[in-house]
Amino acid sequence: MVNGNVLRKTRISSLATYVPPTILDNHRLSQMVETTDEWILQRTGIRTRHVVDKGVATSDMAKEAALKAIANAGLTPGDIDFLVVGTTTPDMMFPSTAALVQHKIGATACWGFDLAAACSGFTFSLGVASQLVSTGKHQRALVIGADAMSTIIDYTDRTTCVLFGDGAGAVIVEPAVEEGLEIIGFENEIDGSGGPALQMPAGGSLHPASHETVDKRMHFVKQDGQAVFKFAVRKTEEIARKVLERNGHTTDEVALFVSHQANRRIIMSAAARLGLPESKVMINIEDYGNTTAATIPLALEDAIRQGRLKKGDLVLLASVGAGFTVGSVLLRWAI
Repeated sequence: MVNGNVLRKTRISSLATYVPPTILDNHRLSQMVETTDEWILQRTGIRTRHVVDKGVATSDMAKEAALKAIANAGLTPGDIDFLVVGTTTPDMMFPSTAALVQHKIGATACWGFDLAAACSGFTFSLGVASQLVSTGKHQRALVIGADAMSTIIDYTDRTTCVLFGDGAGAVIVEPAVEEGLEIIGFENEIDGSGGPALQMPAGGSLHPASHETVDKRMHFVKQDGQAVFKFAVRKTEEIARKVLERNGHTTDEVALFVSHQANRRIIMSAAARLGLPESKVMINIEDYGNTTAATIPLALEDAIRQGRLKKGDLVLLASVGAGFTVGSVLLRWAI
């Protein structure tokens, strides 16, 4: 209840995704940097990833996913009240990618902003949109997770360049219309002490672009893989249990667990700790790599396509990203 008003239940009413057509597979990567298909697959579970062509920005991918999601919901861009874009790779420092997307899709009646939570961009953004719709302030919100990670990856660093791909996903959040088919709850955390473990050091106010920052390759992703791996496994389990327990559910009730697709070993280790069998775990990192804020919507769409996600299923989403950021969402699938 807010200011005496009862909060409305909300739902995801539509989902759509987009990936660029150009595919970068492990064989091609092995010709760019010292690595092999076997090495990449064994350590990450990735075979291919989609990458943008030169001149294609995050807002371009976001636009494609957004327009499809709006159409799938039977709406027009003018029906959208609020827009949030979870992204680590904005087109530029300002204006926001949300503003650029709003203009590109013609959503003239909405406002919005970017949300910077790295790989938790989608879960964080979904929670924000759900809250705004639940208050009655907004009727229809557009949530986008989109990243062009290939634009900030150092293709001479085999520890990072094999991991990432590009893509976008979008959902529409509206008031729930069927009893129980709703966004049940969400939990979010940050731990800023983990910042140095995964970051792009330059380009902001601390290290503005200069010859020195470019020469030192500071405008690319830097990662302490071991630290990120350990934190991600532990916190994925913890945040998943937290959202289940706070909303009176157990892992046994979960029909599908959709974790951020960073690494197959991270996902399966967390799932094992939760006691979830592989049959309830959605993994599609093999085809896309880590698309940061886009991984969860891409995984949800693939789950629908494979017949693994249907209306009424209890779905558990979880993410861990740079920051560190940690997020989870529990919902009954309403589509």
